[in-house]
Amino acid sequence: MKKVVFFLFEFLQIKTNEISIQFVSEKRISQLHAFFFQDPTPTDCITFPIDSITCKSHRYHLLGEIFICPKIAKQYAEKHRINPFEELCRYVVHGILHLMGFEDENPDSRAQMKRKENACLRNLRQRGLLESN
Repeated sequence: MKKVVFFLFEFLQIKTNEISIQFVSEKRISQLHAFFFQDPTPTDCITFPIDSITCKSHRYHLLGEIFICPKIAKQYAEKHRINPFEELCRYVVHGILHLMGFEDENPDSRAQMKRKENACLRNLRQRGLLESN
């Protein structure tokens, strides 16, 4: 997964010192979802931006935190007969795009974000980075 993240930073031209990506249980993602979004149901990915992508005032730049539930990715992949690792990578891409300021709150922004996600995944696939190790 580290190679995927480093490629995404290069492809998306992200300059940061740190990003936190945590893979958590279904129980933990549900707790986070309930606490921060008042929705106790499990979800695939939750992001918390910390330093703006354009922030230049800090010496150390922390882009933000991403919490991902691999169990949700696996369930979705099995249901739709797709590669579970690729689905997990989609959640990583999705989270990074949120930290960059992309939103999916309305149909237009959702479509724009989906196009960017697909471009990232296409490039990851071309470089052979969507094969699980």
